[in-house]
Amino acid sequence: MARRFIATKGLRSLKVRDVADAAKCSIGSVYNEFGDFDGLILTVNRETVEALTTRLKAVPADDPLRQLHGLADAYLGFASEHANLLRSLFEHRMEDDRPFPEDILAMVMDAFALMHAPLVRLLPDRDPNDVALLSRMMFSAVHGIISLGLEERMVAVPPEMLRERLAQFVDTHLAGLGVSRGDQV
Repeated sequence: MARRFIATKGLRSLKVRDVADAAKCSIGSVYNEFGDFDGLILTVNRETVEALTTRLKAVPADDPLRQLHGLADAYLGFASEHANLLRSLFEHRMEDDRPFPEDILAMVMDAFALMHAPLVRLLPDRDPNDVALLSRMMFSAVHGIISLGLEERMVAVPPEMLRERLAQFVDTHLAGLGVSRGDQV
């Protein structure tokens, strides 16, 4: 029920009372199951990361350039279909400034790491720590371009141009690292 509310109305609209009413149970039952409001949201966020990672892992890994383009495109597809769920994952702040659960951080890092393997193949002589940072930067940039574009923010790439401009970004970023479209590993 919480996933449905977040998916259709966004995280800010989520109320425990609405979830309890939709599930035909008491508010106390929701708290007994999830511990607190954070626990409810974190359960939805875990499912979102799992679904995103499954989508990203389905991208063929035979060619590192095509894989990077495929990962950006798969992320765009997922974000387009599940914008509010993905936004919830990145916007949720724990109550009372509690730390974010390690398991979700690890899951997100695993999703980020999917850009690591193709970059290692394309940049075999680069310092491994640098490649790790480059993969996180690339994932973050792709996320930002997509998030701003889908929300149609003032400075964003228009949604109808996102796919084309993402491909251009990947190519430009790789060219800056000394990798061209013709390179294959």
